[in-house]
Amino acid sequence: MEYHELIVIGGGPAGLAAAESAYEQGVRDILLLERDVRLGGILNQCIHNGFGLHTFHEELTGPEYAARFEKKILDHTISYKLNCIVADINAQREVTYINEEEGTVTVKAGAVILAMGCRERPRGALNLPGYRPAGIFTAGTAQRLMNIEGYMVGKEVVILGSGDIGLIMARRMTLEGANVKVVAELMPYSGGLKRNIVQCLNDYDIPLKLSHTVVKIHGKDRVTGITLAEVGPDRRPVPGSEEYYSCDTLLLSCGLIPENELSKSAGITLSRITNGPEVSDNLETSVPGIFACGNVLHVHDLVDFVSEEAARAGANAADFIRRGNTRSRDKAIAIKASGGVRYTVPQTLDPAQMADEVVVRFRVSDVYQNKRLNVYYDNELVHSAKKRIVAPGEMEQVVLKKESFRDKHVSEIRIQLEEAGKGEA
Repeated sequence: MEYHELIVIGGGPAGLAAAESAYEQGVRDILLLERDVRLGGILNQCIHNGFGLHTFHEELTGPEYAARFEKKILDHTISYKLNCIVADINAQREVTYINEEEGTVTVKAGAVILAMGCRERPRGALNLPGYRPAGIFTAGTAQRLMNIEGYMVGKEVVILGSGDIGLIMARRMTLEGANVKVVAELMPYSGGLKRNIVQCLNDYDIPLKLSHTVVKIHGKDRVTGITLAEVGPDRRPVPGSEEYYSCDTLLLSCGLIPENELSKSAGITLSRITNGPEVSDNLETSVPGIFACGNVLHVHDLVDFVSEEAARAGANAADFIRRGNTRSRDKAIAIKASGGVRYTVPQTLDPAQMADEVVVRFRVSDVYQNKRLNVYYDNELVHSAKKRIVAPGEMEQVVLKKESFRDKHVSEIRIQLEEAGKGEA
């Protein structure tokens, strides 16, 4: 069986950054597997700007950002295969892939990095009533058709869901001459970044209706309209609140799901909340030698954070390859999300083996105002920061330092939101 020191699954922003980082740490035998016809992943269809401010300290479009990392892969002559479907991976780090030239091939890896990204939640998962007419697209599919294939998907548009791709497509379609009539969101808060609400909706006078959903799709051959209704606290439609919108296109931006079928086949423990692998502070999954990063781990807001996380995964995979075995997990401490914090990544941390600093990223479960973000080691408060407002649509983070564990015997780390003290509101 052919052997590679490192196999990276996915040639999007996470896979590119992970491979480049591992190379910088001395790994030379790297194989990058990508299912698309080019490297770059989703960035290739994101022709708007706003990328790279953290990584390159300048504003780039998605293709420009991808090209920066692709150049590094080419400069390092890192091996990659395109049009390549990874069909299986097991706990022994044996990866089976399929392509036209080689057929079915199984290769062995010293370490594996999972960087498969995520997919959109389709109509079938949303239980929308009506026929199945033409004119219903996920927002990402519409983005690809318009920006890469050159097709205009519709002229009279309603968007369900206020995820970032949906917000960006509201602006994109408006710029191409479409009439975006409304963006409806089931939850009482937006699922996207505040800057995208301002730049993509407010700047173009596109209304955003929170606590609303589509209760009927009209049309049999092509969408002719939709009925929108307000929903109550139980997320069920409020009778009498229905409102009809004529349209020929419905875009769905109702959440992203990490692509973890391969993770399941490898026996990796997945989080019920993120739908991605549970990882330790070095981004290693429950299966030794298999690491995860980017949107396959949990859905990120900014590609810059994907690249940063992937670089750490690449460096940690390189360390695993050098050592030849996994580090001990006997003294790993659970990181518990509590009091409005929905989840954390990573889920465990080992103070004895951790880096000098570990970034713990998380999302909250609702919109909260005038809170304090508190970090406890058991019952000892070790960090506190005032938060004027936090929302599920924006990822938060806290940095845990190795020195903060010195001379401490900690059994649990707890990250939670608490009421701000008097005078702080």
